[in-house]
Amino acid sequence: MIATILGCSLLFNSCIGSFGLFNRLNTWNQSIGNKFVNELVLLAFNIVPVYGVAYLADVLVINSIEFWSGSNPMANVGDIKKVKGENGNYMVKTLENGYSITKEGETASMDLIYDKEANTWNVVANGESAELIKMNNNGTADLFLPNGEKMNVTLDAQGMMAARQATTCNLMFAAR
Repeated sequence: MIATILGCSLLFNSCIGSFGLFNRLNTWNQSIGNKFVNELVLLAFNIVPVYGVAYLADVLVINSIEFWSGSNPMANVGDIKKVKGENGNYMVKTLENGYSITKEGETASMDLIYDKEANTWNVVANGESAELIKMNNNGTADLFLPNGEKMNVTLDAQGMMAARQATTCNLMFAAR
């Protein structure tokens, strides 16, 4: 029965999530000493299943909360993560209602802001705001494409594939 519940919870939440608890535990382990100490802690935390419990808590509880509520209970406002991108490194700062992204060495930023009342994600750059995604109550989302068009997609694999294809085509067209 427990295996069935766990299996269903993995199938029905459809959320990859940020794995905040597991990643914090891993970051802490990497910061406590040299590589030998880190390896010993890693082995110990796998024998006494600390890593497994943290991962399971993320998969079953924390990531599901993040998916359904739109906020990560493990996220700390003000946390800054360094992310490697195709064109260099970016600093991603957690805001109360989204994220601020700045390219390393630059001062201009782009913010991704979640408006809970409108149920939209917006991009704010150079003082201008534009809607990116509006989540609808009927299991669909409206994507606002770079060419000004709006595309309604279902929140399933087929809808995400269509959205990915449309945004890729629009970005390639805009680059020409």
